[in-house]
Amino acid sequence: MRYRLVHKTEYKYAQAVNNYQSLLCLAPRTLPNQICQEFTINITPEPSQIVKRTDFYGNTTHYFSLHSPHKNLTVLTTGIVERFAENTGSLFMPSEITCEAARRRLLTDRNLKISLLEYMLPSPQVRWDTEITAFAEACFQDQLPLYECVRLLCTKIYTEFDFVPDFTTVNTPIKEVLAARKGVCQDFSHLAIACIRSFGFAARYVSGYLETLPPPGKSKLQGSDASHAWISVFIPDYGWCDFDPTNNVVPGERHIVTAWGRDYSDVPPLKGIIFSYGKHTLKVEVDVIPI
Repeated sequence: MRYRLVHKTEYKYAQAVNNYQSLLCLAPRTLPNQICQEFTINITPEPSQIVKRTDFYGNTTHYFSLHSPHKNLTVLTTGIVERFAENTGSLFMPSEITCEAARRRLLTDRNLKISLLEYMLPSPQVRWDTEITAFAEACFQDQLPLYECVRLLCTKIYTEFDFVPDFTTVNTPIKEVLAARKGVCQDFSHLAIACIRSFGFAARYVSGYLETLPPPGKSKLQGSDASHAWISVFIPDYGWCDFDPTNNVVPGERHIVTAWGRDYSDVPPLKGIIFSYGKHTLKVEVDVIPI
């Protein structure tokens, strides 16, 4: 499946911004099952230059700065991505290595542990305690396949939590999400990662897009899509496997990967520094269009 991705971000400032520096993390990755065929960035007002970089995790980022007063900022990115189908049916299990065997492998294989350590330790937005570990304890049985245990955890999050937009912010602690039993894809991904790491396994945060489908008989509204987040877990003897706890599915053709890191703080779509004062408003529109 080929998609056209459109991501539009608009800032409006109450007072003129004199200096703005930003880092974008919106370019889709090229992977064995995904090819980014085209990616363009249009910024208004136009910066003097846009610097392309590759970060520590292999994600493509773009840096730009503005040094003249402005009260509006628009960042429009457009990409063409081809996503290939995989054998990701609900009954497909790529590895039957048990939790006990997987944990032993991660503890005894020094080179493997070093390569995965950053995805096993606490990170800025993923920390855990006994309450978080207890939440997932029934899902992780030593004699069960690790892959199946992660699927059980995703099902538990999907069935016990409500998806409530705007209930949380990017800085809401996992413990508050766990207590309220509600949140959004970022919260559910952080909770799943915390649970998985608490049992000694490696998990990373994946950001991207998900093609949304309109209700039967209805047309898809422009700008109705959104950025999405899910997780990837390292399964010894196989490699990284993706899971979507928000929708309780194994990501497939409709999931488009832009970046991954330890948690959201490594891969926000835009992050910047503003030299100004006063309030501002933010509007984001996303379209994932099959072509």
